[in-house]
Amino acid sequence: MKVVVALGGNALLERGEPADADIQESHVARAAAALGPVLRQHDLVITHGNGPQVGMLAVESAGDPALTHPYPFDVLDAQTQGMIGYWLVQALDGVAGKRAACLLCRTLVKADDPAFSHPAKFVGQVYDEATARRLAAEHGWQVRPDGAAWRRVVPSPEPAEILELDTIKLLSGCGVTVICAGGGGIPVVPGAGGGGIPVVPGCGDQFRGVEAVVDKDLTAALLAEAVGADALLLLTDVEAVQEGYGTTHPRPLRQVTPGELRAHSFPAGSMGPKVEAACRFAELTGGFAAIGRLDDATALLSGAAGTIVQDAWSGRR
Repeated sequence: MKVVVALGGNALLERGEPADADIQESHVARAAAALGPVLRQHDLVITHGNGPQVGMLAVESAGDPALTHPYPFDVLDAQTQGMIGYWLVQALDGVAGKRAACLLCRTLVKADDPAFSHPAKFVGQVYDEATARRLAAEHGWQVRPDGAAWRRVVPSPEPAEILELDTIKLLSGCGVTVICAGGGGIPVVPGAGGGGIPVVPGCGDQFRGVEAVVDKDLTAALLAEAVGADALLLLTDVEAVQEGYGTTHPRPLRQVTPGELRAHSFPAGSMGPKVEAACRFAELTGGFAAIGRLDDATALLSGAAGTIVQDAWSGRR
């Protein structure tokens, strides 16, 4: 099978951990170990989140006295693609006799997407409320509660198209394990000369980057449909999607249709995008999507773990 795998940001950095390179590399090694058995049996295209990492780079950029203004988020998104992609290539290259490659990818979004006026994507580390509000006042951030903690939020427009799709297909068709569209892809909109930067005609003037972080799960669903994947794995740190999450009696949802899953409500900043991505892929392709723990990757593909989403269940119950 061809499988698109979306690694959550927690696969690289757990909540509250220092963002040290060696800590993140150790998490990548764990992810590679979990994906190894899947890679030996199937062709993988891998994408990943970047929320903690892009937020960290944004803080560093904003506090750098050598800069007259911080780096824009499209550039920071590109930096995280290179950093995380490098770690994944190091860990996965040669597994099951397959080469791995990281491809820098842009994701086309709409300039008038309402998300630009309603930031909802969590990035960076967690803070207590007082610290978050202080940093928001100092840097012009927007912040929101994320569970018991507070984090910065940025716009997260809908992904419309992955501009490097043909190259992804070419590499995947050659048997390469492709790491691509990390962090949802670098968000760009049509048009020349963004952000006051002079444009040289014919040199990248078709698109310009925008201040946003695209949701990696929604991009993963778009990617999986576009490459003709049979399955979409959305790997996170929870065993399954839970009805009544955060209550005293949560109930894991195991085998569901998109309609059944959409009948429930899930947090927009965490499980909501995963549920929506799984539903979109299942509805549009007839394939199945699975949401569950990274360590259960093999069991998720066989339907023995996690939440399995499929539009018609006649052949899988």
